[in-house]
Amino acid sequence: MAASLWRAVMGTGAPSAQADPTDGVDFWRAPERWGWLDKQGEYIKTWRRRWFVLKQGKLFWFKDSTVTRASVPRGVIPVATCLTVKGAEDVLNRKFAFELSTPRETMYFVADSDKEKEEWINSIGRSIVQHSRSVTDDEIVDYDSGQPTTGDRS
Repeated sequence: MAASLWRAVMGTGAPSAQADPTDGVDFWRAPERWGWLDKQGEYIKTWRRRWFVLKQGKLFWFKDSTVTRASVPRGVIPVATCLTVKGAEDVLNRKFAFELSTPRETMYFVADSDKEKEEWINSIGRSIVQHSRSVTDDEIVDYDSGQPTTGDRS
């Protein structure tokens, strides 16, 4: 998952030293949400505990919780590419599980408690809404005529 998301964000090929997956986000300072989650691997479906940081529409993960300016994320998900975030306990048969879906894949996470799971779902959901592309007035269609509106709502 991480590798394909990395390629989607950074373009084709493997991550390079010159690529900036953080997109200039100061992930080490005042995140919107942070904490431990178990994340399922992309190819080998084992579970690994990772430190997650949600900031400015990006969900970063790290191997440990000591995150500084010099830290390099193990991966990053731009939430604007996400379609849904919802509970997944029934899908995985694991307590406190949730899923994050993009058009290409679904990623699975497990929180430490139901409260943590709900807080992550709410935080990521808010971020998806805030960072997704909004419809502009020029893109609103009058369904009676099939023509774009001019912004006049009369």
